Order: sequence, then structure tokens, then C-alpha cells
Amino acid sequence: MREKLMKARSKKSGLPPGTAVYIGERKAGKTRVRMMSYSPGAVEEREIADPRGLKKEEGKITWINIDGVNDAPVLERIGEAFSLHPLVIEDIANTDQRPKVEDYGSYLYIVVRMFDHAPDGVYSEQMSIVLGRDFVLSFQEAEGDVFDAVRQRIRSGTGSLRKEGPDYLAYALLDAVVDDYFSLLETAGDEIESMEERLVSDPSPKVLRDIHHLKTEMIVLRKSVWPLREVISYLEKTDSKLIRPGTKTYLRDVYDHTIHVIDSVETFRDMVSGMLDIYLSSVSNRLNEVMKFLTVIGTIFLPLTFIAGVYGMNFRYMPELEQPLGYFAVWAVMIIVAAVMMFYFRGRKWI
Repeated sequence: MREKLMKARSKKSGLPPGTAVYIGERKAGKTRVRMMSYSPGAVEEREIADPRGLKKEEGKITWINIDGVNDAPVLERIGEAFSLHPLVIEDIANTDQRPKVEDYGSYLYIVVRMFDHAPDGVYSEQMSIVLGRDFVLSFQEAEGDVFDAVRQRIRSGTGSLRKEGPDYLAYALLDAVVDDYFSLLETAGDEIESMEERLVSDPSPKVLRDIHHLKTEMIVLRKSVWPLREVISYLEKTDSKLIRPGTKTYLRDVYDHTIHVIDSVETFRDMVSGMLDIYLSSVSNRLNEVMKFLTVIGTIFLPLTFIAGVYGMNFRYMPELEQPLGYFAVWAVMIIVAAVMMFYFRGRKWI
């Protein structure tokens, strides 16, 4: 999981309110603006080169997706085209917003966190959604999202998406984001099972690094999901005319999915914390085993060292030195002493 705990908000120091300053790390290069306009019987798709030419299609639902929020002039032109408040444009560019929803009367501004599955890891990025009377705007930090299924449903006309209003489209986008959380949780669950087996067989330092990595993923996911519950709850209970009663039924289903994700995240967090304790206990037990083995060896050789020390003294008159079998007798005594101690330790189950 690649996300700084605190992004560079210092870039905005001293600037007036409503100034759009991008503070994220994932810059998409040139901002890409794509528009889909649809009605029950027709769909039109095109890419917008100049955002100043944006306008809502009469009698159709307009969905405009913007990939890349690091170009402030483009964001400001889009804001002018759809009469967005400057503070909304500022929040879209400030990509460390917590999931939230704000009611501006003629439109709703929604912020959620979306996870991008890249080859070198999983990225968390801000997804901003503006829901109007006949349009939906979605802002992403970079290209790549989880909305391909939504686009396909609009193109093919399957389901009720093209027959419903923009609030249903906003629900479909939120539902796709929440459903993607489950794929992340499934991957995390597989990693946890694998690490549990490795903890028992080989609690190496690499396992500890993997545990810390997974713990960071759970923290970031928790930060994304807990506030999202409040967002979905607000949308389900709001009196805004932008969300129809029929759509609130579907939002209730997204709320249930969010609660499920929260429960899974909390369970995984407890399991990862327990795995960290197991790792420390395993390392401690291995160290104790090594120390016990060295202690037994040292204890066995202690009397043998004493015997060797006695007969290694340089006294002239030692009776045993004159015996023909004295050397072999000393060896026999040391072997017998070592054997007796070994049997004694085994009997006490010390080794």
C-alpha cells in the first residue's frame, strides 16, 4: 500500500481559500476528460479536448470523468462550466480529504477513497463525485478505475442504469468502489493465511516485514471505510431532491456492504496484531531453545572440565599419575559422568 500518512499541505500555506493546489504524488501528466451522455434509447461518448466547451446535454444524463486533478486551470474551467463553488475545486485538488459529503443545494459533493491495483503495489487515491440534477462529475488522480462495468452497462443498455437518473449513476459508482474493497480484502485474507503457515514453520525477518506491510494496508483501508459509512448513511437519509426515494433503497444495500467491509477490516487487523505477537513469541521461543541447548552442553562439560583441571595441575606427587591405566580410567570416569547427566536431563525432559 503506497500512501503517505500526511501529504504536503504546506504547499497551500498563505494562499486564499478556494485556491486549487494539487498535493498528491500520482500525477497523470495531461488531464483527460471523457464524457458520456445517455438516455433510455441512445448513448454518446466523446473525449473533450477543451473543458471550456463542456455543457450539459438537454434531455440526457451527462457523466463526465476527469483523469488527473493536478492541472488547476482545467479544474477551474470545469468548475465554471458547472457552477461549482471554488472550495469544491480546492477540495478536489487537495487529495488528502477524508470521505465526506457536502450539500451545496443544486449539487452534492462526495469524496471517497478508491484503490488502484498496480503491478508494484496497491495505491489509494481520492475519488471526487459531483452529483447534479442531470449530470455526474467524477474526478480521479490518475487513469485507471473500477468503473468499466458501469460504462459497459451504459453502452449495452442492460439493467436499469440508462432508465434511471443521475442519482442512480452516482450510486453505481459508489457501489463499484465499495465492491472493489472486497477484492482487496480477499487478497489480504490469502496473505494472512500464507503468513500464518510461515509463522509456524519459519518465522524469518521477511515474515515480519510482510506483517508490517499488511498492517499498513489495513490501517489505510480502515481510514477509507469508516468515514464512508457516514457518507452512505447521509445519502440514504438526506432530504435533498437530488436523490430519489427509489435510489435510497440501493444506497441501503451499499451501506450494508460498507458495514461488512468494516467488520472484515477489524477482524483482519486483530489477526495481524495477533500474528505480530505470535512472531515475537516464536522468535523468543527459538532463542530460549538455543539458550537451553547451550546451557545443557555447558552443564555437561562443567564436571568434565573440573576433572581435566584437577589432573592438569603440575604437582609432582599425584597417585593416579603412576598408575598404568590412569589415563584410561580418567576417560572412563568422564564418559560415565557425561552419560549419567544426559540420562538425568532426558528424564526431567530438559532436552
